[in-house]
Amino acid sequence: MTREEEKIFKGVMFCPGDPELVAIKLRCHNNCVDFNKTKEDEMEIRAKLLKDIFASLGEGARVQGPIYIHYGTHTTIGPRTFANFNFTVQDDALVTIGSDCNFGPGVTIVTPCHPMVPSERILMQAPDGTKKRLCYAKPVTIGNNCWFGANVTVCPGVTIGNNCVIGAGAVVTRDIPDNSFAAGVPCRVIREITQADSMVNQPEICDGWMPVEG
Repeated sequence: MTREEEKIFKGVMFCPGDPELVAIKLRCHNNCVDFNKTKEDEMEIRAKLLKDIFASLGEGARVQGPIYIHYGTHTTIGPRTFANFNFTVQDDALVTIGSDCNFGPGVTIVTPCHPMVPSERILMQAPDGTKKRLCYAKPVTIGNNCWFGANVTVCPGVTIGNNCVIGAGAVVTRDIPDNSFAAGVPCRVIREITQADSMVNQPEICDGWMPVEG
């Protein structure tokens, strides 16, 4: 872990232009470019690249691509999770994704934050007079068995519980509790997900298929 990464994980301001951070990002960006050039049936090449990109990718997890990942080494993805086209993760801070999640096309997860005052976005000054462009970042945590509709954006510092459904186009700016259907801009909890939502109540769609018991 680099000195600037330590600052990131402490939640204090860091310099994204630090040479060690730039090297981590460049390696990840180049791996993403290589991944995005592969064909879908080049499974061995894709698996190796994903292993090099992410800190951890669980068994059976699949990423459709193209993908746009910032650090990669700050992101863990649980088993059997699937990410569809144009999955974007700006993982300055840690991004933790659980098992059995599904991400629709165009989902974006962001962790970095920038000062609101324009001049502070340009430069900040240290006690010794050193001036640098700085930002800070907040981690994102996503539980198990979550489904994200197309073009959802998850903002810095958000925790999304288990078994949640996030409606298409939502901008998630605050925590979402377990078993919630949430949607909107900004995203808000619409209601709890219950057995009333079971597909058994839509036999015309199920065409004879039934939920697995247990």
